[in-house]
Amino acid sequence: MLDFSKVVSAAVFIAGISLAGAAAAECERGALDDRFCDVDGDLIADIPTDASELVDPDTLIFTYTPVEDPAVYVSVWAEFMDHLAEKTGKKVQFFPVQSNAAQIEAMRSGRLHIAGFNTGSNPLAVNCAGFRPFTIMASLDGHFGYEMEILTYPGSGIETVEDIRGKQMAFTSPTSNSGFKAPSAILKGDYDMIPDRDFEPVYSGKHDNSIMGVANQDYMAASIANSVLHRMISRGELKAEDVVSIYKSQTFPTTGFGTAHNLTPELQATIQDAFFSFEWDGTALQEEFEKSNEGQFLQMNYKEFWDVIRKIDAANGVSYSCS
Repeated sequence: MLDFSKVVSAAVFIAGISLAGAAAAECERGALDDRFCDVDGDLIADIPTDASELVDPDTLIFTYTPVEDPAVYVSVWAEFMDHLAEKTGKKVQFFPVQSNAAQIEAMRSGRLHIAGFNTGSNPLAVNCAGFRPFTIMASLDGHFGYEMEILTYPGSGIETVEDIRGKQMAFTSPTSNSGFKAPSAILKGDYDMIPDRDFEPVYSGKHDNSIMGVANQDYMAASIANSVLHRMISRGELKAEDVVSIYKSQTFPTTGFGTAHNLTPELQATIQDAFFSFEWDGTALQEEFEKSNEGQFLQMNYKEFWDVIRKIDAANGVSYSCS
């Protein structure tokens, strides 16, 4: 039987996420790492009150979650990077990352200032790296989110979720919501199916790898975020008929964007303003994300929006221990 808490703990350990540095003074912190405080109870790290703990870097480093080919997004985010630089008066550098664990470690170690973490990584980033999410992408009418789907290919012999028994199923990584956490909870709770006992789990690393793996018949089935699938079909990377969906979940929040907790309050406020004042019309960001019906940055709070994700983690026995 796969121990989900051990899988996630191992992923975090490999990334080098540890209790480095002096512990924060005794304070309310909930599930947060000992280096952080949560006096206001919003479940995210408070901005330090000691001025010596605040940072105001000359160059801001930004990353977007590595759900697809990072090279695609260097140009997609270029206009937003320019807008962010103009608003903050600082240099801004886009830093493509290859894994969720590496992205979390970069913020934990102080090398990353602004980021979009994928749905499943948000709790680890919040609790272990001091990530302060404040916005997600949404449609122009305010709708947001995506669904987890389980895909197979035509003629695979898999027509229902139960048909995966005795076969192979691809996940992305242990920190991904739709690529691991949600399907694990659903398969166990609704179908009494557990990896290794009832089917062979494999890991592709990213959603696009899983999707193309199914389309190319390298994987018999895979759990993916359908927002990624929609964008890939729109870019012509595969045809809709190359895959068959056999399960679609409830709607989950999408990538959460935010800052490192120890940026100065003024800088964090300016960064937030840059997100909400960005004009999408005619930009590469609009061209890319309108494929998944997204066209604005919507203000959100982690405590409310990520409640369902924390419940999925609890169902999987996942804790946010950073040791």
